[in-house]
Amino acid sequence: MSMPSHASSSAAMPGIVDSPVISALRTARCTDDPFPHWNMDNVLPPSVTHSLLAWDPGATFHAGESGGRRDVRNGHRILVTPAGRARDPELDHLAHLFDAPAARQHFERTCGIDIAGTFLRLELCLDTDGFWLAPHTDIGAKRLTLLISLSTDADARDWGTDLLTPQGQSVARASGAFNSGLLFIPSDRSWHGFVRRPITGLRRTLIVNYVGPEWQACDELAFPPART
Repeated sequence: MSMPSHASSSAAMPGIVDSPVISALRTARCTDDPFPHWNMDNVLPPSVTHSLLAWDPGATFHAGESGGRRDVRNGHRILVTPAGRARDPELDHLAHLFDAPAARQHFERTCGIDIAGTFLRLELCLDTDGFWLAPHTDIGAKRLTLLISLSTDADARDWGTDLLTPQGQSVARASGAFNSGLLFIPSDRSWHGFVRRPITGLRRTLIVNYVGPEWQACDELAFPPART
């Protein structure tokens, strides 16, 4: 895998020096318990959220009971890829919002990390009643995780990600409010998941990851590396 050139990948929108993503990072609230994480508000612009709300490939892409894992549904995952970006200008806008050098710099400053040489992965998750997610940390190829809640149902505020002990006990729960975000750096402490509870509607979440060059599934990336 060749290393990415993010200056060129964002060339279609070179003027992104400020955006809702950057504004949300500036006002993010940091909490250290049970591991360092940031709570964000109004992360995405309305045009992008409208597009994501309209994006539903059908019931086979809805995750109910899946044994507490997402990877068992690898054939039915909804990802922002070059083909999707070409089809929908708002998905292209979304990808450039996170891949823009200014956005990357603000993530680095906020979280105190270096994400140079990483690739952007964007996944839309559609969960239904019966879904739960076992404790996991995201440690490995994922250098940064941002979970953006996009549910609109009446009980959606209670559908945020659970911050967990390794044994699965919920210590805190992120807000499920529309367009709010939970940001963290994967570590051996960043246990999180979704404790089983009723989902009366459709739980919609955008997962944003910057992944290292060891990430194997290049077809899942918004801006995949050039083939060599």
